[in-house]
Amino acid sequence: MQVNAQDRMPIPAMDQLNDAQRKAAQDIIDGPRKALYGPFIPLLRSPELMDRSSKMGEYLRYKSAIGTKLSELVILIVARHWTQQVEWYLHQPIALKVGIKQEVIDAIADGRTPQGMSEDEQIVYDFSTEINTNKGVSDVTYNRAKARFGDTGVIDMLGVNGYYNFLAIIMNGVRTENPDTKVAPLKPFVK
Repeated sequence: MQVNAQDRMPIPAMDQLNDAQRKAAQDIIDGPRKALYGPFIPLLRSPELMDRSSKMGEYLRYKSAIGTKLSELVILIVARHWTQQVEWYLHQPIALKVGIKQEVIDAIADGRTPQGMSEDEQIVYDFSTEINTNKGVSDVTYNRAKARFGDTGVIDMLGVNGYYNFLAIIMNGVRTENPDTKVAPLKPFVK
C-alpha cells in the first residue's frame, strides 16, 4: 500500500486570496483551461509567476510548432520522468484522444521504449528522452528533429519539455494531490 504525503499547498478558500491572486485565478478560469487545477493551485501563491507561466503554457500546449499530438507525447515523457501523477492524470486521456496509441502510453508508463510509433513520434520520443535523461541531445537526434520540424519546432519541443519539467518540479515539491483515481497512477521507478 502506498501512502501519499499531504499536499503542502492545497487550494485556498477564495476569500483568502488577495486581489492579484483572484485576478490570476480568474484569468486561468476564463482561458482555454476553463478551471483552476493542477500546477496552478500552488502557483497561485505567486500570481505573477502563475500568469507568466500560464501564458507560455497556453502557447506550448495549444499552438506549438510540433502540434498538439506530439506536445502531448512530450508531456507524458516528462510526467513519467518525474513520476508526476497530476500531469499524468490530466494528460494521459488527452494523449489517447489526440491519437497516441494505448500501447505507446503503457510503454511510457512502464518506463519501456514504445514500439510501433510513427516517424514523428519516434523523433519526439528520442529527442525528449535524451534531453530529460542526458541533459542534452546527440547530434544525430538533433539533426533528425531539425530536419523534420525546423528550428521553430526544435525550440518549441525544448520549450514543452522545459515547461512541463517546471510544472513537475512545482507539483512534486509541494506534493500537489492527484484530483482522483480514474487514471492509474504511475508506479515509482526502483531506485
